[in-house]
Amino acid sequence: MEVSHQEIDMALVVHKYGGTSVASAERIKSVARRIIATRRKGDDVVVVVSAMGDATDDLIKLACQVAEKPNAREMDVLLSTGEIVTSTLLAMALRAEGHEAISLSGAQAGIQTDANHSKARIVAINPHRIKEELHYGKIVIVAGFQGITPSNTQDSHAPSSTGMDITTLGRGGSDTTAVALAISLGARACERYTDTAGIYTADPRAVPEAVKLSEISYEEMLEMASYGSKVMHPRAIELGQIYNMPILVASSFNDAPGTLIHGGTMEVQQKVTAISHDMDVAKITIVGVPDHPGIAAGIFEPLAQAGISVDTIVQNASVQHITDLTFTITKGDAEKALNVVRPIAEMIGARECIADTNLGKVSIIGSGMQNTPGYAARMFSTLSVAGINIQLITTSEIRITVIIDETQTKRAVQVLHRAFELDKA
Repeated sequence: MEVSHQEIDMALVVHKYGGTSVASAERIKSVARRIIATRRKGDDVVVVVSAMGDATDDLIKLACQVAEKPNAREMDVLLSTGEIVTSTLLAMALRAEGHEAISLSGAQAGIQTDANHSKARIVAINPHRIKEELHYGKIVIVAGFQGITPSNTQDSHAPSSTGMDITTLGRGGSDTTAVALAISLGARACERYTDTAGIYTADPRAVPEAVKLSEISYEEMLEMASYGSKVMHPRAIELGQIYNMPILVASSFNDAPGTLIHGGTMEVQQKVTAISHDMDVAKITIVGVPDHPGIAAGIFEPLAQAGISVDTIVQNASVQHITDLTFTITKGDAEKALNVVRPIAEMIGARECIADTNLGKVSIIGSGMQNTPGYAARMFSTLSVAGINIQLITTSEIRITVIIDETQTKRAVQVLHRAFELDKA
């Protein structure tokens, strides 16, 4: 993402409010009062909002009622309206309280993206309009989750479809909008308000005794976001880490201290920081793959071209130059992935392709695990005692992840949380 750091006159903070925080008129008015309280402390405020409650899901259902496979471009235009509704209502609520405010779409806020509809990435931000409105004393409300492709200035005869199209950033994309704007505007922090009080040692819905963390590193939070935690979008954490933008995660329903995500000095303890889990896991196994150079590339390049993100990859030891190749994807991509790999498997002489969509993913995460033995052994023995079978394993320097049966996922999180004594964090 291309950004330019330019200081503004007053201290600036970027607020982001999730869908549950703005799910009704009363909640929108409550958010307005919170913003006003921040403004009275002397800060300029830029606010990024999500769609109200389940508005995005409702729009998706509506689209599928009129078209079996809605056009990707039109779908982005449709879904972008959810955040537009929230931003305009919040601006109205602030004006009703006597404060100047203005709502801006992603395009009006200067957010430019690539043309990958439904999964676009921000490529540049021109915050001139936002700074201009701040200069005139306004609170700026930006519709999150969206941007616009650059205009085609090279060919005056090019069709309109070659530029200036509305795009969306994918689920959780408003987080990315908020952090990107905070960086571009030189804000002192990005504060994300939601229905949870911060980052916990595990999902409190799975582990009621989970403990809220006062702080967490970018590295740990990125692993959590990438491997199941829905509190923050991974791309938002990546941007925060690259540009060293502190991110506060707190509740919009009370004033309890939240969790600060940052890259400053932290006391590193020899322990696991948190457990994350993800139920959106599918596994595809190609049985009887010839073990020759170029076979893996011939499988995974078409998957990438089809826009399918592959997570864990495991290849068994070759026996007489024949092996099995297994990889995991999201459940929603399972059918699409099978349609891609089946013709390839037939072409290379593999025996069959098998899909399993009844899987879950559980990870232990902690910077204290680096270069310290014993964590994998404790994790595996804990799961063994609980009668939980491990199908696949993947690791990083600060994470160990196992793929298991989805019906055992919640129990796995609970027994691991106790085994690593995270209720005492």
